[in-house]
Amino acid sequence: MTSNTLLRIEQLTKLYPGVRALDGFTCDFTEGEIHAIIGENGAGKSTFIKCVSGAIQPDSGVMYWKEEAHTSFTPSVARHLGIEVIYQEFNLVPSITAAENIYLNEKTGKGVFLNPKEREKAAQKILDSLNVHFSASELVKDMSPACMQLVEIARAVSRNAKLLIMDEPTAPLTMAEVGTLFKIIQDLKSRGVTIIYISHRLEEIFEIADRVTVMRDGHYITTKNITETDRDDLIHLMTGRELTNDYPSREVEPGEESLRVEHLSGNGVSDISFSVRKGEVLGFAGLVGAGRTELMQVVYGAAHREEGKIFRNGKEVKITSPAAALQNGIGYIPEDRKNQGIFLNYDIQWNTVISVIKQLSHGPFTDRKREVEVAEMFRDRFQIKTPGLDQKTRNLSGGNQQKVVLAKTMACETEVLIFDEPTRGIDVGAKWEIYKLINELVEAGHAVIMVSSDMPELIGMCDRIITISEGRLTASLEKSEFQQELILDYASGRVKEGSKEMEEIA
Repeated sequence: MTSNTLLRIEQLTKLYPGVRALDGFTCDFTEGEIHAIIGENGAGKSTFIKCVSGAIQPDSGVMYWKEEAHTSFTPSVARHLGIEVIYQEFNLVPSITAAENIYLNEKTGKGVFLNPKEREKAAQKILDSLNVHFSASELVKDMSPACMQLVEIARAVSRNAKLLIMDEPTAPLTMAEVGTLFKIIQDLKSRGVTIIYISHRLEEIFEIADRVTVMRDGHYITTKNITETDRDDLIHLMTGRELTNDYPSREVEPGEESLRVEHLSGNGVSDISFSVRKGEVLGFAGLVGAGRTELMQVVYGAAHREEGKIFRNGKEVKITSPAAALQNGIGYIPEDRKNQGIFLNYDIQWNTVISVIKQLSHGPFTDRKREVEVAEMFRDRFQIKTPGLDQKTRNLSGGNQQKVVLAKTMACETEVLIFDEPTRGIDVGAKWEIYKLINELVEAGHAVIMVSSDMPELIGMCDRIITISEGRLTASLEKSEFQQELILDYASGRVKEGSKEMEEIA
């Protein structure tokens, strides 16, 4: 342990029934460094965060804070030491202001009474020091995800954080917002704050980190200076195997039309027409707020359709609800898997079969044996890491939760699958598995629609890409036209001249 070591973890172990979430994990973090931690879903990253923040107690091991040994932390002890965490799901109260969130449960000023004006003034000073351009009096519910994240950072600064743990901080951000965040992180580093940065986006690791630690299956693998490694090296260390290409190859010719949408309007989108064929991956690109998710919600019947028609296999269908969409062979894997895709307090088996429970029933009685068979089939097919089907989905990693959402949708025997941000918050190894699954689906004759903010993902996986801006379709691009700059240009609002879709809308 060197003189500038802020935190050292030695042999940290945490056991759950059937799982060693952490298994003798050992690592050190120095003052004023940006230290990335990477690993596949289920590697133990979240468990490590919870142990350091005091959210859970390790079964064994020692945590040294500036050479002072602790066998465990409580949340209050961790906060007193200067440990703060910004989780993927923000821990803010939407109905109150930024200032009130920054100083929530904190005493400010003298006396027993709070002075809202003084609190707001102090909060604004912190926001200004971070070069943040919004008012401390603004309600959190009216903020963008980027501003909410900055409120979380300001709260950590207000508590004089010495160690700030950031869990997938760029997941909800645009590219411009990521740049702003990185500037703030570098500023915090210059103030001597240690940043533990957890992300599945390897390109960010090379841009922001000083050192990177790799975890696998609860174990410490290695720590490297970022200048002494590369992307392929880190992928091999994370997965224990070589991934020679980012996107698996696919050999299939698109067939007949599977889904057609004509002049669809509603839920913030206007007059949109497109089609997708069997054996095809159709991508949708657009900036945050462009209307991609809103469009898919209308197609799936989760939002009201004001105008337009939807056709399946050439026949018009009436889709007024998600149930109607599933009956017509249209499935939807939502971006917000925790709130819209799965039931966190129920187990894997229940989540997998809930949409087809009627088909697995004999009159008023369910076929428990058949339920288990279906759940086991999808568990094995998607390689869901779990000690058993009775595991609550809340206890799964983000990638495995996403696999349960896929299992639930696929159990309905859907022919058209809408993937909304399918790999957000998922590690590189699990991404490969999902890409491979998508390829298997289209090779089997399914039609896939992919909404993604990850431009390389769209370019690598799609046969065609449609761009949307401000609720309107701006271009339809064939694979031969794929260029990141061009796609971003159309996604920013420029309308492609001469496209078939443009002519239909005109």
